[in-house]
Amino acid sequence: MPYIVQSCKPLTLRNLYLLGAALLLATACKEEKKESPGMGQGGRPQGPSPTFNAIIAESYPINRSIEAPGTILPNETTDMQPEISGRVVSINFKEGSFVKAGTLLVKLFDADLQAQLRKLDVQLDIAEATAKRQKELLAINGTSQQDYDNAVLNVSNIKADMDLLKVRIAQTEVRAPFDGKLGLRNISLGAYVTPATIITNISQLNTIKVEFTVPEKYAPEMIPGKTVTIATADRNKMYAATVIASQNLISTDTRNLLLRAVVKNPDTYLTPGVFVQVKIGVGQNESAIMIPTQAVIPSTRDKRIIVLRDGKAVFQTINTGFRDSAKVEISGGIRPGDTIVTTGLLSIKEGMPVIVKISQP
Repeated sequence: MPYIVQSCKPLTLRNLYLLGAALLLATACKEEKKESPGMGQGGRPQGPSPTFNAIIAESYPINRSIEAPGTILPNETTDMQPEISGRVVSINFKEGSFVKAGTLLVKLFDADLQAQLRKLDVQLDIAEATAKRQKELLAINGTSQQDYDNAVLNVSNIKADMDLLKVRIAQTEVRAPFDGKLGLRNISLGAYVTPATIITNISQLNTIKVEFTVPEKYAPEMIPGKTVTIATADRNKMYAATVIASQNLISTDTRNLLLRAVVKNPDTYLTPGVFVQVKIGVGQNESAIMIPTQAVIPSTRDKRIIVLRDGKAVFQTINTGFRDSAKVEISGGIRPGDTIVTTGLLSIKEGMPVIVKISQP
């Protein structure tokens, strides 16, 4: 096979110029493609700058109030138990009924005590007659002073024994200590009961108590006589209650103060043990600045918000005060008219240009 020999001509200066121009042209095309309109870094499409929601800080008067969960308690409640052991001979109440103070509920066997009382009553008649005769004899020196004193002492001893028996007879009766509603009956007729037996319970319901807690920062305002509002879980009814007392210390576990208030309950609609919502007024502020809670950035040392100044984001340290379910009061750090960013807080950096859409606070 014949060999073909090709001759290579040396590069001339003109050829070098042409080669350099070709390389420059290729590089320019690349750069133009790389930075063409509508393309971001790496050739990805570049969209418009994001828009964040913001509000304009405004001051207006507010009535500060907080809500706390509460529990209804009876104004008075107690278990009904006999003072002595004995057999039940009568039950004089119906379960779940309302009774007046002093109403006889249960009677225990006391026939033996009644017999002893009758015996002492007869002895008292004789002792009083004897003492009367001794007094008449003493007046004519027919007896000694000692005999007369012994007769009078016998009368006093019999009366004391009778009083003791009457107390023991009263202990066989279980009576209502106050006006209230009775619970379920735990005994039957003929049962033998002891002081440990719970016959039933009684609760005073026309006036009841509500127990609730408030954070320690509001403790100084919780004075006796303060009026609060309570509502049932379905909020069908509202009641005005009056604070009567508070615990003498703040819980170290929850940092809350336990309080009790009383409320009239004439229709007995509120039942002990049910949940209620307690609304407590904690003062007024005629020029409060309230912002959405989500606009606050909490940290270990302070709280901050993002304020827009000259179109750029500024992280501003603030002081907060009253808080409700959706907003928080700003007591320092901003002024009325400031623009506060409320969304996209994690994607904003200090000094970053920000485009916002103003919404109602």
